[in-house]
Amino acid sequence: MTTISVVIPAHNEAENIVNLVREIIATGLECEIVVVDDGSTDDTHARLLALKSSVPFLKIIQHDRAYGQSAAVATGIREAGGAIIATMDGDGQNNPADVPKMVDAILKSDNPNLKMVAGFRKKRDDHVWRIICSKIANAYRRSFLRDETPDTGCGLKVFYRSAFLELPFFDHMHRFLPALIKMKGGDVISVEVNHRPRTAGVSKYGTLNRLWVGIVDIFGVCWLRMRAKNVKITRCD
Repeated sequence: MTTISVVIPAHNEAENIVNLVREIIATGLECEIVVVDDGSTDDTHARLLALKSSVPFLKIIQHDRAYGQSAAVATGIREAGGAIIATMDGDGQNNPADVPKMVDAILKSDNPNLKMVAGFRKKRDDHVWRIICSKIANAYRRSFLRDETPDTGCGLKVFYRSAFLELPFFDHMHRFLPALIKMKGGDVISVEVNHRPRTAGVSKYGTLNRLWVGIVDIFGVCWLRMRAKNVKITRCD
């Protein structure tokens, strides 16, 4: 049976993280849950430790300071034991109920080259300004990268751990995972997922800052794609 790990980066999400873990459990998905506390200064870590006594398959990793979402995702995946990784944001806006269908989509696919199933938040429950900035960034990205992914910024993704470990790491890479997977020769499909309003806490990153950084990073990803070489080998044991 294929093992599954759900990886959640969390920074100052004390009011959301416990309920999120419980929601994952409620889906009935047999999985390991890996939460990476990215240098939180609130009670995130303490609440996770209290929860672990009743959730033995919860793995808690703590960064000594906030390194950012991409670093937290990468740490969680390196520490995960599953062959299949499901990622989601720690703010509770991704719905864990969508994960089982995404796992089925990748495991039951007749395409042996399918490496990632990406979430598509067709109906976003966000502030209108945040939605506008996201649409601008997605349109700009698609025009340059042509990754055929309508919502690469969605934190809800399911993919093979081995495929991720082949990718180059850089800050903000989590926003370009579909393009990077395709750069390595893998296929990516998108499925519509639910999106929920944030019920507690505040967003940890400014919308304009994310928009500008994302646009700048596109040029770096374009450079990586131009330089990428996919070497195929044959073992002669």
